[in-house]
Amino acid sequence: MADPTAETSTAPVAPRHRSPLLARRGAVEGSGPDAGVAWHYGDPTAEQRALTRGGGVADQSHLGVVRVSGPDRLSWLHSITSQHLTDLAPRTSTELLVLSPQGHVEHAAGVVDDGTSTWLITEAAHAPTLTAWLDRMRFMLRVEVADVTDEWAAIGEPVDAEGAEDEPVTWRDPWPRTAAGGTRYGPDDADHPGAERAWRLVLVPRDELEAQVAAREQAGWPLVGTWATEAARVEAWRPRLAREVDHRSIPHELDWLRTAVHLEKGCYRGQETVARVHNLGRPPRRLVMLHLDGSGHVLPEPGAEVREIGALRSSGEPGRPVGHVTSVARHHELGPVALAVVKRSVPTDVDLVVESEGGLVAAGQEVVVAGEGVSVDRPAARGPVARGLGHHPSL
Repeated sequence: MADPTAETSTAPVAPRHRSPLLARRGAVEGSGPDAGVAWHYGDPTAEQRALTRGGGVADQSHLGVVRVSGPDRLSWLHSITSQHLTDLAPRTSTELLVLSPQGHVEHAAGVVDDGTSTWLITEAAHAPTLTAWLDRMRFMLRVEVADVTDEWAAIGEPVDAEGAEDEPVTWRDPWPRTAAGGTRYGPDDADHPGAERAWRLVLVPRDELEAQVAAREQAGWPLVGTWATEAARVEAWRPRLAREVDHRSIPHELDWLRTAVHLEKGCYRGQETVARVHNLGRPPRRLVMLHLDGSGHVLPEPGAEVREIGALRSSGEPGRPVGHVTSVARHHELGPVALAVVKRSVPTDVDLVVESEGGLVAAGQEVVVAGEGVSVDRPAARGPVARGLGHHPSL
């Protein structure tokens, strides 16, 4: 199960690999789950603008890669994960979740098949445990599972296209397009802020990373760091395993039923909770985007408590904790922003405050998951429902 402290920690982390691109002049290494690659190369604002214009290349070699081969690979992955995969065509991207028996998110991975193998792209820290879990689930099926992070590295590109036949294995981020069998708790696809974010990951042999990046630079694309890629992700409300997920997370809270969960497929581990919360209950928490007051030049860290501002006590202390920050970014247009997971009961129209080392930071909400916690296709109630019937005891 995901470690709730590790997922939001900013303490130094020993990366599995340190990118050779950190030797570039001006490179500043990232931290936490982004250790091992550059946070930026000296001008993060220019890097963000280049990425937004569709002309940047990002070193994503800190991600993990798992390869599943064998003739039973797609039907097998279909049977044990949240996604419909039995008829996945080659060079077609999707994503999956591995859930606990109680429906909590344990693993998440981008998925693409090349006709011979299925490639799973995940966080490097999760690649060994995901591989081990998959290996335990093989039984007598004709599949082989390997953690190939040491051999393969990812390069990020702001390109909205699947990989072509003559290109390397490429995963195109499906977010936020609601897939067949999925549903949404947030805005329509066309109105979603992530609709304009083009993003894909190209897998290259690790020893060719520098050459592959150099080729893109020669074509006019500057090298950008995770400051830029994370700012674009936060703007798009895109959940990330290493940031938004803790030991209690269910996919409904993060609007992850859009792209990673198929509601009409057969049973898999955690499916009962997914169906129950979708049909009867409401997710106990919800993802929210926070617009942070940057006037004090102080930003909170991931894991910081979020509190209500409207319930100040006479002592001047903020009100009750209602959640925690998961991701923080300085966006070149929006300014300081964050993603946070808060209690669903928090009104969507109230301001919040976030704790930081320099004091409280005011935060305005932008709704990601609707406050009522109901998906757009939730089945209509057939009659009076007993109080508490839709609440899963494990949540």
